[in-house]
Amino acid sequence: MLGLGGRKSPLVWVMHLSVLLLVVLWTLPTAGLFITSLRTADQISVSGWWTALSSAERNAITRTPDGSAETQVGDRYVIAGNVLKNGGEVVAFGRSSLKPTQFKPGEVADLGDGITLSVKADGSYELSGPTKLEGGQRIFYTARTPPAFTLGNYAHVLSANGMLRAFMNSLTVAVPATVIPILIAAYAAFALAWMPFPGRSLLIAIIVGLLVVPLQMSLIPILTLYNDIGKATAVDAHGVIGTLMHYSGLGQMSDDGTQIGLNPKSYLGVWLAHTGFGLPLAIFLLRNYMVGLPREIIESARVDGATDFQIFTRIVLPLSFPALASFAIFQFLWTWNDLLVATVFLSHQQDSLVMTGKLKDLLGSHGGDWEILAASAFISISVPLLVFFALQKYLVRGLLAGSVK
Repeated sequence: MLGLGGRKSPLVWVMHLSVLLLVVLWTLPTAGLFITSLRTADQISVSGWWTALSSAERNAITRTPDGSAETQVGDRYVIAGNVLKNGGEVVAFGRSSLKPTQFKPGEVADLGDGITLSVKADGSYELSGPTKLEGGQRIFYTARTPPAFTLGNYAHVLSANGMLRAFMNSLTVAVPATVIPILIAAYAAFALAWMPFPGRSLLIAIIVGLLVVPLQMSLIPILTLYNDIGKATAVDAHGVIGTLMHYSGLGQMSDDGTQIGLNPKSYLGVWLAHTGFGLPLAIFLLRNYMVGLPREIIESARVDGATDFQIFTRIVLPLSFPALASFAIFQFLWTWNDLLVATVFLSHQQDSLVMTGKLKDLLGSHGGDWEILAASAFISISVPLLVFFALQKYLVRGLLAGSVK
């Protein structure tokens, strides 16, 4: 939009600045989480992620070992060691918490009664006295640690905390819960867009109305329905179907152990739940897009003798890929980040937890281990980021489907 003299309107600059601000607000937390996940626990505790590329100074305290570690050098008793365990450089030390920078590295501090203390820049110290030392002497020092990054947080999370198992569980839930509603909604959208039948307008109105139904209202009725279906479809527990349902986790055993029915606490249950919750939006988006396709293409195909199924699979479905991709982004992000539906329709055992459930457990057991939580959280958001950036060029095209004729 150009103003007088060919200059851009102030409204254009406001829009550009607003978009830039939104990008920064979205990018900074993600970058901070990623940088934090690569830092050590000591660095996280003393400085923010924005200082990761600079050296950090921190005040610390350590104690000398007991008198059994002393050695006699001439007429003096000496306890030696190093205050730095993870590298760095000592820039000052002191003999009290009020003066941790009283002495420079290499200087000799007089602690009284002939006892002296010296701390070098590399962290090595020497406590010396004319008589046997009791040990336990406190050393206050200021250390400068260089920037350091590690992949150990990710290795620890994936190997020791069961995050890899939760990652696979989330994939097992999210991928079918994205593909199934797309398959169903594509057929329904084509029928509502190009196949006239009685009650079509009413059905479209019902689908639009379902968009505003809160998810929380339907959880208990759906879970009750699942339990009723499980009882109604019970089969012989020792038969072929019953055995398959038992070992696949799709079935639950009756009290007497003779029958097995549909288990709502299974992957099948959560797939069906996500499919039901995602279908209204999927049908709405796809139907709006398919209605906007050129009518001449559809009519020419029918004149050439193509059936509705051939028109759908060979013409409409390939042309509707932007709408399919846009809904796939929304559905995958929703199912991957979901905790409520997974908690209701999946078992609470550790081997069935999804990523969000595992992160909730880690907040309780590793609440102070920020490096573990940061690595776990970034693993959780990495897959949605990849999906979004891979399909984002289709997002706007799919969302604007049907808005302009």
